[in-house]
Amino acid sequence: MSSVTDTLPTRPTRSKMSDEGFISSLVAAVAISLFLIASLLVPNFFQWQNVVNLVTNNWAVIALGVGVSFLLVSGNFDLSVGGIVALSGVLSVWFAQSTEGANALSTGLGLPYGLAIACALLGALAIGALNALFVVRFGIPSIIVTLGTMMVARGIAQVITHGSQRNTNLPEAFGYLGNLSVFGTSIKFPVVLMGLLLVVAIFVERKMVFGRITYWIGANPEAATLSGIDRARHITKLYLFSAGIAGVVGILLASEYKSGFSNRGLLMEFDALVIALLGGVAIAGGFGSVIGMFFGAIILAVVTSAATGLVLSPDWQFILKAVAVFLAIVTQTWALARRNK
Repeated sequence: MSSVTDTLPTRPTRSKMSDEGFISSLVAAVAISLFLIASLLVPNFFQWQNVVNLVTNNWAVIALGVGVSFLLVSGNFDLSVGGIVALSGVLSVWFAQSTEGANALSTGLGLPYGLAIACALLGALAIGALNALFVVRFGIPSIIVTLGTMMVARGIAQVITHGSQRNTNLPEAFGYLGNLSVFGTSIKFPVVLMGLLLVVAIFVERKMVFGRITYWIGANPEAATLSGIDRARHITKLYLFSAGIAGVVGILLASEYKSGFSNRGLLMEFDALVIALLGGVAIAGGFGSVIGMFFGAIILAVVTSAATGLVLSPDWQFILKAVAVFLAIVTQTWALARRNK
């Protein structure tokens, strides 16, 4: 009897691979073009350090975009990641704070730092498991479920912080991971971790059966089920994966700022969704790539940075970002349709 993996196409077909490569190249070309245009309009924009900053300043959103992209490819949403960022950061602070605080906001559970991180990560995974439960077991649309769990996670964070933040009575080791510089440079550990995550994600989506199954579920869920693929288990793993990434991001941000803030990660879920769509990930599933998502993040970062350099008001910056997203998605759709005529 042939196994499930024997029936899988090679991620997922040659034409699909070709189309994804075409869209990724198009997104990369748009990112480079926007950077060159911004260099002409904004003084001192064309600098190597600015290129580095476009990545390092957006490491958290790019990391979240990996989990969100995998779920989008499978035909599911995850809007809970911003809330999980806040929750895991607040939990890591609360668990690590000494039990002998002067007030409620400076008093925690006094756990060892390593154990505090592990417990905070479990809290993040619990939200991911909750997402999977309602989406997979009860069949509720993922956009509704994850929007609800995002508010639940942030609400729990607000209760723990009393609507404020926890930033005192922490062990000395708490701020180490978030501020650790590597390779004798100014690049911090979270940025390197994000780079490693990108490499692993690209390998998984291109070379591993797990990635091929993700594409197939998104492209044709009924055929995937008839081929013996356990869609429920696979989607559960994807939600746990996305929640785990968000949990790590929240813990690292809390470490960087040495505080647990209930509004941290606000709107990050939408930024992660935007960069995935900018990168060519299909909102209906079955198409897209992590590389495309990365260049989508660069596009958003260039537009935001250029708008700041041009001293545009926040309102105009928001409009400019919206226009850039709309034009990019329309252009991708038109180019792909024209190519496949």
